[in-house]
Amino acid sequence: MTKTPDFAKVMQDMMASFPVDSSAMQNAFKTQAALAEKMSKVALEAAEKSTEITAKWTKDTIAKMADVSKAKTEPTDYSKSVTDFASAAAEMAAENLAAFAEVAKKVQMETVELMLAAGKDMSEDATAAVKKATSDVTVAAKKAASAAK
Repeated sequence: MTKTPDFAKVMQDMMASFPVDSSAMQNAFKTQAALAEKMSKVALEAAEKSTEITAKWTKDTIAKMADVSKAKTEPTDYSKSVTDFASAAAEMAAENLAAFAEVAKKVQMETVELMLAAGKDMSEDATAAVKKATSDVTVAAKKAASAAK
């Protein structure tokens, strides 16, 4: 009772026996890397499909412009060709915007699926890490308590 306990030694022993689990950080990194890879794949597929739509739209527009640029014999043929081009351009715009909307819809659905799956994986990883940390801390606390006696 007259002897003052050495709390510095107790703290050093407790910190030395405190568990540090780097596997939880590695698992979190692997999960994040896998999610990033999947998200990149979705984005790249969408960019590829969008580029295809744009290229086709441009090619079709140029083909329609060829009809407009041809020499005509009658002045009314010029206005008819411009009107036909405008109608075709409006129709192509509607079709291509619908195609872009489909790409966006697919990206949105795949992103939601990935985020839900990632949330589930991260929740499971976090639960496992917390359980392990709680168990390890309990063991470390018991060791520190028994060392202090």
